[in-house]
Amino acid sequence: MTDGGDEYVKNSKFVYSQCVAYNLSKSSPKSALLWKPLSLRCHFDPQYFASSFNIPGELTAMGNLLCCVQVEQSTVAVKERFGRFEKVLQPGCHCMPWFLGKQVAGHLSLRLQQLDLRCETKTKDNVFVNVVASIQYRALAEKANDAFYKLSNTKTQLQAYVFDVIRASVPKLNLDDAFEQKNDIARAVEEELEKAMSAYGYEIVQTLIVDIDPDEHVKRAMNEINAAARLRVAANEKAEAEKILLIKRAEGEAESKYLSGMGIARQRQAIVDGLRDSVLGFSVNVPGTTAKDVMDMVLVTQYFDTLKEIGAASKSSAVFIPHGPGAVRDVANQIRDGLLQASHE
Repeated sequence: MTDGGDEYVKNSKFVYSQCVAYNLSKSSPKSALLWKPLSLRCHFDPQYFASSFNIPGELTAMGNLLCCVQVEQSTVAVKERFGRFEKVLQPGCHCMPWFLGKQVAGHLSLRLQQLDLRCETKTKDNVFVNVVASIQYRALAEKANDAFYKLSNTKTQLQAYVFDVIRASVPKLNLDDAFEQKNDIARAVEEELEKAMSAYGYEIVQTLIVDIDPDEHVKRAMNEINAAARLRVAANEKAEAEKILLIKRAEGEAESKYLSGMGIARQRQAIVDGLRDSVLGFSVNVPGTTAKDVMDMVLVTQYFDTLKEIGAASKSSAVFIPHGPGAVRDVANQIRDGLLQASHE
């Protein structure tokens, strides 16, 4: 370097930490050339260096310019040599001599990934539904080269397999059966994906059928059917309750009438016993009287008691009863004739 060496080093934009350069200067009148050490600290511009030496920019971006690359955790890098696969780089720092034709072709994430899909299909009873599926998958570290090179679009491939299985399974089921057998559909999808994607270096962790969504009109009709069925059950239960209530009421009335009849029978029995005792006592105490005379007197007493009850209880109705000197005898004859006729029958 000449006197302009400092300016050259500055313009060249090289970086050397605590590097030593030598500046050539004239130190004697005889123009003797002496080497004079000069300590420099300068800056390095990778883009300027790459453009000066025609080095691809992706090499400098990956750190290959300094012959080393860093691979993040849960990620692997694919190493190539002159465009041919060489090995899979695990997380950490790796030597990458780019001048020997080695480079990083790309990175592959080993993290668990999720793909949500919505597939429209038709059930056996001709109801169109949207099946929402969720696929959880990840690349296998031991098959990273297959996962990197064999598939160009993983999500599109997964979608094709999922749609194929769903559209082959759901049309065999009615709408109600599809809701009940969601787990069976998810299992069929997972088995098909495992069989297909294992060859490409991917593992299917879990497959879920998140939702089966029919058309809004179908859902409204299903709700109306369900509501009608529940109303029918409610009506049956209500009618059954009313039936039980009527039966219990009838049983209560029957029991009440039975007990009332028992009371009336006992009442009449007591009346008959009292009349018998009265007739016997009257016949004994009043010589010359017959049982007929006693009964006529009892009937007269009952007749007047009846008139008394009618007059006390009847307020809005008029009851006309023939009454005269011979009325008692007529009533007695009618009662006697009725009793005799009933006894003959």
